[in-house]
Amino acid sequence: MSDPLSGFLTTLDLVDTGARTDEDIFTGPSQWMPNGRVFGGQVLAQSLVAAVRTVDAERVVHSLHGYFLRPGDAAAGITFAVDRLHDGRSFSTRRTQAYQNGVPILSVIFSFQTEDEGFDHQVEMPTGLPEPEDLPSAVDVLSAIDHPMARTWARERAFDMRYVTSPIYTHVGGEKVAQQAVWLKALGRLPDDPNLHRAALAYASDYTILESVMRRHGLPWASPDLKMASLDHAMWWHRFARADEWLLYTQNSPSAGGGRGFALGSIFDRQGRLIASVAQEGMVRAGRS
Repeated sequence: MSDPLSGFLTTLDLVDTGARTDEDIFTGPSQWMPNGRVFGGQVLAQSLVAAVRTVDAERVVHSLHGYFLRPGDAAAGITFAVDRLHDGRSFSTRRTQAYQNGVPILSVIFSFQTEDEGFDHQVEMPTGLPEPEDLPSAVDVLSAIDHPMARTWARERAFDMRYVTSPIYTHVGGEKVAQQAVWLKALGRLPDDPNLHRAALAYASDYTILESVMRRHGLPWASPDLKMASLDHAMWWHRFARADEWLLYTQNSPSAGGGRGFALGSIFDRQGRLIASVAQEGMVRAGRS
C-alpha cells in the first residue's frame, strides 16, 4: 500500500470521542496541503464517515448536500458533530458539521435509505474514449516540474487520475470547451467496506469538477491570478462501485457568472453503469476580480 493511500485511510479513520450531547462527536486529522488549506473532498468524506457511524448498517447513503463555510486549516485537526435529524421506516437523515477553532467550516446533510427494488434506468456512458491504461498519469505529466503543488499532485494524492483530453495543470490546450472527462481510481487496493468506497468517491469527486469552468475560459491551475474555492457540493450515489477500480468522471459547466462557476458531473464504471452524479458551485476569479 502506497504512503499516499495509507495517509488517506488514516484521515478517514475518525476517533469517536465518546462525548454525547444532542450530537455525536468525532475527531479526525487534516492532510497536509501546499497551500495550507484543507482539501474540500477530504472534509466531505470525513463528514460522511462520521454520519455513517450513527446510522443502522442496512441503511446506505444516497445523497449529500453541503456548504463550505470557511477555509479549513490543513495544520489543524477537525471536530465532527453529527445531528440525528430523522429516522423513518426507510430513510434516515443526518447533519454533520465540521469545526475548527470552534467555528464550522462545512455543514452537510446526508440521506440514507434501506436498499430497495424499484424502477431502473440511466443515461448512457460516453463511447469511443481512450482507455485509462493508454493515457498518461499525473506522475508522467508533472514529475519534471519542480513546484510544491506539482509534487503533491504527482506523488502525494491517493488517486490516479488520467485525463481523456489534455490536463490543464500548466496550460489549456485545444479548443476552450466547458466539458472534460477523467479516469480515476485509488492508487491501491482499498478495504472491502462499501461505506469506505462511497466516502472515497465523495473525496475524489471534488478534485476536478470545476476544471470544466476553467477549461472553458482558458485558465490553467498555474495561472498566477487564479482564485478558486468550492462553495457548495451535492452528490447522489445511484449504484455501488469500488473506488479502487477505474471510473470515468465526465464533467461539464452549464454556466458561469458573477464570480461563480457551476459544474455537473457523472461517474461511470467500466461496464457503463452510472454510479453517481455530482453538482458543485465554486468561486472562480482571475485578475483583480
